[in-house]
Amino acid sequence: MREHIAELRTRVTNSLVVLAAVFIICYYFSNTLYSLVAKPFLNKLPAGTSLIATQVTATFMVPMQLSFLCALLISAPFLLYQSWQFISPGLYKHEKNHIAPTIIASCVLFYLGIIFALLVICPVALKFFTSCAPNGVTVMLDIGNYLDFIVTLAIATGIAFQIPIITNLLMRLGIMSKQDLIAKRRHVIVLAFVLGMILAPPDVISQVLLALPMWALFELGLVFA
Repeated sequence: MREHIAELRTRVTNSLVVLAAVFIICYYFSNTLYSLVAKPFLNKLPAGTSLIATQVTATFMVPMQLSFLCALLISAPFLLYQSWQFISPGLYKHEKNHIAPTIIASCVLFYLGIIFALLVICPVALKFFTSCAPNGVTVMLDIGNYLDFIVTLAIATGIAFQIPIITNLLMRLGIMSKQDLIAKRRHVIVLAFVLGMILAPPDVISQVLLALPMWALFELGLVFA
């Protein structure tokens, strides 16, 4: 029992040290990070659009939040590795053979979802919302709300990209067979567009841009089943 506690303490300590170190580095470059996040979208917005801070603490807290999120994303592979090193000794070989590839594939798909959201969905969504401004209204985005919008949409897309993993798990656990999923393809397509309507901003283009990848990922999950 003591050995397990000592092992857990070591893994947690290693994870916190690496996370803290990466956070410090990210915070040092927080202005650069925010510019990287903001500029690609601001360039697509109407002339006169700018970012503002409406709260006293926003200029300090927003870069800190962004730095922590970046540190968490960068450190995630190491954190997962530490977790795996702690739990893997208690697993059977066949369990390791199933769980390890699933975790790796899930991480890759999550990162791909974030990249897709940042490069495709977010610019389209921001352009739509700013184009809805009435005549005479100058669009000025609050840096806190702007970051929340980007992060929420990116995480939602990353989660949506887990569909192949979910499909694979349903078949492995015997809940549904490949034939069952194929038979319910129409329902899955409808569900993809419903989720697109829920997760994406209320414009057709953004919703379709999110729904089509989910549909494609479902088909991909069936191919590799």
